[in-house]
Amino acid sequence: MARTKRPGPLLTLLAGLLLGLFMLSLNATTGTKSAASSQEESPGPTTAAPSPTPTKATTPPAPSTSAPADADYAGRTDDDSAAVAVSVRDGKAIAYFCDGRDQESWLKGGVKDDGTMKLTGKHGAKLNGTLEEGRRIGGTVDLGGQRYGFTADKTVKPSGLYRATATVRGAMLDGGWIVLPGGEQVGILDRDGKPSAAPRIDPETGAVTIDGQTLTAWPVTP
Repeated sequence: MARTKRPGPLLTLLAGLLLGLFMLSLNATTGTKSAASSQEESPGPTTAAPSPTPTKATTPPAPSTSAPADADYAGRTDDDSAAVAVSVRDGKAIAYFCDGRDQESWLKGGVKDDGTMKLTGKHGAKLNGTLEEGRRIGGTVDLGGQRYGFTADKTVKPSGLYRATATVRGAMLDGGWIVLPGGEQVGILDRDGKPSAAPRIDPETGAVTIDGQTLTAWPVTP
């Protein structure tokens, strides 16, 4: 009976070496994959972007919508040939242009919130003015084909604008007066459509004597 030969020690050693190399390669591959997986699953810390600093919105101031304050104004034309008075109440105005001899005009209209005014009167008369800081009115009056520049300062009583109307001895009377700061008066009395210089009034009471009869001139407001 033949004897079976056992593998020699050399073959056994070679087989063991191959198995060891295989195991080492397998461990290296597994470790690399695990490290890669760990890096993918655990990302590094991230730095949050700084929050933008909120900016405070600047709101522009709302334009003034209040009407000009009630007041009276009086002054002379730039050429000193006539006087102009303006009374402002509740956004409306009435004005009187008078040269104290034979030329006059009553004008009226509205006053805008910015202080500008365009007043109109008979026979195409016009007054264009601007209220300046609530202290004066500057502008022009167009009358009889001429233009007059003027400045009327804010007044306190008894300065201001006055008017009286009445029938005396059958004549229709219509008088207008401008009492300027300092007491000067400029006025016209119209008798049945005929203008002439008006007599002085008492600015404290408005009393005036016309043709022997005492009348009262009252402050004029719109």
